[in-house]
Amino acid sequence: MDFKQIQEYISADLQVALSLMRESLQSDIDLLNSTNDSILSHPGKHIRPMMALLIARALSGGEDLPRDTYLYACAAELLHNATLLHDDVADGSASRRGIPTVMSLLGGRASVLLGDYWLVKAMDRILQAAHSPEQVIRIFAKTLSDLAEGEMLQLQKADSGDTSETDYYRIIFNKTASLFEASALSAAISVGAAPDQKEAVRSYACHLGIAFQIRDDMLDYEGGVQMGKPVCQDLEEQKITLPLLGALNGCDAARAAEIRRQVLQIQDHPQNKEQILSFVRECNGLAYAASCLEDYIARAEDALSILAPGTARDALVSLARFVGKRRN
Repeated sequence: MDFKQIQEYISADLQVALSLMRESLQSDIDLLNSTNDSILSHPGKHIRPMMALLIARALSGGEDLPRDTYLYACAAELLHNATLLHDDVADGSASRRGIPTVMSLLGGRASVLLGDYWLVKAMDRILQAAHSPEQVIRIFAKTLSDLAEGEMLQLQKADSGDTSETDYYRIIFNKTASLFEASALSAAISVGAAPDQKEAVRSYACHLGIAFQIRDDMLDYEGGVQMGKPVCQDLEEQKITLPLLGALNGCDAARAAEIRRQVLQIQDHPQNKEQILSFVRECNGLAYAASCLEDYIARAEDALSILAPGTARDALVSLARFVGKRRN
């Protein structure tokens, strides 16, 4: 099953969740509506709500999904987009998904306020659920705490240049995998899943989220003309990610210290970027990251073994494989 087939399989459910999202964002303020419409007209892949809906399908035993499932999936996508609006301000991003960001068009203040608006609407959708909204609110609250801690740790490490693999995995869990986890757990709760099923999909989602971010960080080194994106944007922000960490593992301490120094000085010496990129290629950093990626994809697939066989479970396996091979 390829990604298009996954989309087709879950399309009807996804449209329900996305309709709830559109409805929740309606306002009598024209600027708010027009800005939201612009964002909604250039969507991402909706991987988090798709994953949540597939999990609910896999656990529901063929029964109709309750409204809570759609509300929680909607909340996951609202929260995800809220964080992107905030990230664009933190990162100074001029474009996203090929279009100008709200920050570049209306300024940082508008982007932060809009992100807050989407975040509040996510919480509101959760509170509309008939069963366990308080439990799900706590799960999403933990995710928001994780996100903030991950961002702050990343900033701290960008200033010190001493990111370790332990630091890296904590950052990407907090910034990426935590929302995957919340999406999966809320979906499982919505259909009354058993404790072992909840743990299985939580494990799947965490490993999938980590794999998603590893692949993202690999793409940052694989960019360029062929992919239509610049190379090593993370390096420009002094972020040390897995491809560079893998390359550092294979060299002596003196050279590793020199490379880290070059990362710290990259703002004043932009030519360092090409030198570091060459170092990553020379020392097989991308191969190292690819090996770690494959391991996390395998762990995600293994976590699904307790789920009943069926199309939804097959789609979750295919989704994991897509994440491991995606090109954008």
